[in-house]
Amino acid sequence: MSSDPPGRPSGDDPRALAARAGDRDALERLLHDHADRIHAVCRRIVGNPDDALDATQEAMIAVARGITRFDGNSRLSTWIYRVATNAALDELRRQRRRPVPAEAEITSNPTGDVTLAVDARLDVDAALATLPEEFRVAVVLRDLCDLDYAEIAEVLDVPPGTVRSRIARGRAALEARLREPDTDTERLTETT
Repeated sequence: MSSDPPGRPSGDDPRALAARAGDRDALERLLHDHADRIHAVCRRIVGNPDDALDATQEAMIAVARGITRFDGNSRLSTWIYRVATNAALDELRRQRRRPVPAEAEITSNPTGDVTLAVDARLDVDAALATLPEEFRVAVVLRDLCDLDYAEIAEVLDVPPGTVRSRIARGRAALEARLREPDTDTERLTETT
């Protein structure tokens, strides 16, 4: 068994080495294979679908431009999640600087073709959007991307204990948010 020379990507994806060496086909395949996961991270962190697409595009550009800097000290997927997370956080910063347009309130009248799974996913997305950024990012990386605590700590550049705390607090806040509609329904039923 041979080990990779220092400074060269190790392990989990040989395309990273080829892409780093300038193989455009390898880079395209790598981006194609990770595009859905990059978009999922951006969508869950940013919230707004259009802004998530912008963040996804920025992340993919950053991966393409930065692949030569991938040093192999972490798994390729961990590095890509870090790039995607940073792109999403940058998009959130840009959102804060933009004027907020007055939007018409969107009402939903579910018909029989909307499944409970879609409703639940929308509820989770809406609840995620209400979380503070530091909790939302940690929860998304753990529960959506299935990264372990050490990988999340590396992506966010914080200690593992901070990751555990943010995930616990984020999940607790999510649970409270997801219970709120039921509580409101119960209160309405009790008072009428």
